[in-house]
Amino acid sequence: MRSLAIAGGLVVASALAFTAYAVYAPPETATVTTRTVTFTETLQSRLKRLPGDYRSWAQLGMEYVDQARVTGDPSYYTKAEGALATATRLNAADDAVLTGQAALAAGRHEFSDAVRLAQRAIGANPYSAAAHGVLADAKTQLGDLSGASKAVDKMMGLRPGVAAFARASYAAELRGDRTAARKFLEYAQNDAYAPADIAYTRYYLGELALHSGDLAAAGTWYAKALQAYPAYTPAVAGQARVGALSGRTAEALDLYQRVVERLPLSQYLIEQGETRIKAGLKPDWTLLEAQRKLLRAAGVRDDLTWAEFEADHGDPAVAVRHARAEYARNPNLVAADALGWALFKAGKPREALPYAKKATSTGWRNPLLAYHRARIERALGKPARVAPGFDPSLPALARFS
Repeated sequence: MRSLAIAGGLVVASALAFTAYAVYAPPETATVTTRTVTFTETLQSRLKRLPGDYRSWAQLGMEYVDQARVTGDPSYYTKAEGALATATRLNAADDAVLTGQAALAAGRHEFSDAVRLAQRAIGANPYSAAAHGVLADAKTQLGDLSGASKAVDKMMGLRPGVAAFARASYAAELRGDRTAARKFLEYAQNDAYAPADIAYTRYYLGELALHSGDLAAAGTWYAKALQAYPAYTPAVAGQARVGALSGRTAEALDLYQRVVERLPLSQYLIEQGETRIKAGLKPDWTLLEAQRKLLRAAGVRDDLTWAEFEADHGDPAVAVRHARAEYARNPNLVAADALGWALFKAGKPREALPYAKKATSTGWRNPLLAYHRARIERALGKPARVAPGFDPSLPALARFS
């Protein structure tokens, strides 16, 4: 899921992250977090002086949403809810307030609510690039790729820049057009000037290379991301993936330990556990379960992660229940894949095949989705090719972070 940000402090939901929960970007690190906290304190001081400033309340809520992403602490969603509730009480019709509500809804995986709120924000201010960004992200998560594309185009017309180019890149990738996806990311990189933005664009150029099987190029891009911003955690996770997929599991585990100490997201915890299994070690899912409880307590609905996890490492019947719940709410490509794979692991390949076909219907060249469909088709006696370079023992590493 690309994670994206809008200038002016309005941070919006991810564009199809398809992992533990929607995150925000360009991802920031300790240095940027310090700036964010300082800015938040300024907002708090302003709100003590001007308690009726609804836009500052909305911005404070957005800062809390961003902190949930930066720190991996979902309790910030509760703080964001409080700030945005105050903003709403003061002016429920303001576009910034509505955009903040939409971003919070997206962060909690309530994408239908996010669409509704973003559309209200656009009705209040048709020129809000931030609202169009949230709308694009939420529609992508709901499987409405046409609607998402229109919102991205609108955003490009209103405010071309890193956030818009990155969304356009992801839309192209979902269509299977890696050339266009790379082009838009290069535009984003050329437009970026803040170290976090530069690192972000280089990281996703690495992701494109990784998922096309070019581990050397991926490693180069991750290293370049860290040159721009040495504390940029997603690039460290990228290096860990390259190490694991190259058979350097000890190196990968050292890197994953650094990653989860900084940002214990479910995606990274699962990747670390799978790499331990690859290295002949026992995985420890304790922290993953703790993160699951924190997310649930913060109101984040994340059946997708648990559908994928249970299908690969747990109970297929439980995976099917989670996958059905996720697909019913958010019928996107990865939810379709998760349901198809869960049904296959539960011994129902015939029921699984339509979902696997939907997951691969747009031309998106995602190696995990292709592997799942091939396995399902083979189980039904159909000819299917499994990519020889794909490692089925590390499925989480093939999912977008």
